[in-house]
Amino acid sequence: MKRKVDLKNVRGSYDYDPQEQRIRNHIQDTLRDLFESYSYKPLETPILCYYDLLAGKYDESNDLLNEIYKLSDQGERELGLRYDLTVPFAKYISISKNLRLPFKRFEIGKVFRDGPVKAGRDREFLQCDVDVVGLSGSAIEAELLSLWLTGYERLGIDVYIKYNSRNLLCGLIKEVAKVEDDELSSYVTAIDKMDKLSKDELIGELLKLGLQRNDALELLSYFELDLNGLKEKFLSQSNEMLINGLNEVCELESVLESVGIKNETVFTPCLARGQDYYTGNVFEVYAKNGELTCSLGGGGRYDRMITDFIDDGNLYPAVGVSFGLSTIYEILKNREEAYKPFVDVLIVPMATEGESIKLANEIRELGLKVEVDLTKRKLKRSFEFADKENIPYVVVLGEDELNNKTFKIKSMCTSEEREISLDDVSTLKDIIDL
Repeated sequence: MKRKVDLKNVRGSYDYDPQEQRIRNHIQDTLRDLFESYSYKPLETPILCYYDLLAGKYDESNDLLNEIYKLSDQGERELGLRYDLTVPFAKYISISKNLRLPFKRFEIGKVFRDGPVKAGRDREFLQCDVDVVGLSGSAIEAELLSLWLTGYERLGIDVYIKYNSRNLLCGLIKEVAKVEDDELSSYVTAIDKMDKLSKDELIGELLKLGLQRNDALELLSYFELDLNGLKEKFLSQSNEMLINGLNEVCELESVLESVGIKNETVFTPCLARGQDYYTGNVFEVYAKNGELTCSLGGGGRYDRMITDFIDDGNLYPAVGVSFGLSTIYEILKNREEAYKPFVDVLIVPMATEGESIKLANEIRELGLKVEVDLTKRKLKRSFEFADKENIPYVVVLGEDELNNKTFKIKSMCTSEEREISLDDVSTLKDIIDL
């Protein structure tokens, strides 16, 4: 008996038709060229990971643990699908012997998160990451933010970058909530929701964590201060974590000013990023016009992850940023330039299939996209096909054309025809306007 199959995609995963996939390919090709221009090297890591590797950096209260897809193999080993490209990258560095540092890599690959689904946030999606291991300080961070801005500019998206220091955020929390470092995560998660919750809702979250109402109000007031206000209030105090955070942000601001991109960035003291592995400055990028309200990418410094993995007494500082392909796609898919034709020239053979394929190959060498109509349909149907597929030029090649060693190319837009010598196909470059 045949088993009935439910023919639909898992929620948050999609089939992309040729037009959609071409937009996605354009994004990847643009970013790949960008990454290589900044001297980042390509890397590919496994999608399938040991669960302990993925979950090892979080306490049980972290929301991300609930989003890991868990599975087991036939040996009953606990596995999971990677939720980002950072942890597998850290693993790669940890097990790769004799790797020269600093090491700069990019990776474009699928990741999986069992979380809420909305525009720009899927459960199966591509991340496009750049990371550096072996460099500390703000200069490399500023280079990555410069790369980020350049990438979105090449994709035609006007963006700005939010930045903060996890040390500053955690230091502000410790000013009010007298908790140990390993208890900060719940407070960080709450504060990170500041842009999503009302003030009363946020106070409610803090009260659940054990703060008194006056303490919650005091804590929230800190996040209303700008950088100068925070420096005036806290720079002379003894909160080492907070002082380190202020210094990290101030140093980054100075470098951003030197690079000339400070005006494209916004200091946001409540910004935390969801991952607990971040140790210093963190970043998120947003569309200026608000066409998508979620972030288009994120990143930050994670100095302890690789250091803890290797555990050989040396420090392995690391920092990286990620482009969210799904969110970029949501923006680009509605733009007119995304719908350029797949084919530049359609060649219709009239009992000249071999010669038509030969001509198509010669035209392709000029950098044009060519399709040979091998359906043997009537000529009228071939022109109708070209019109429906938005193919701008059509060539009909028959015995008369071969005998005359010429062919005519017709513009579907203007109906104008031009005659070309079969011995000088290269003149097409002066005729075709694409």
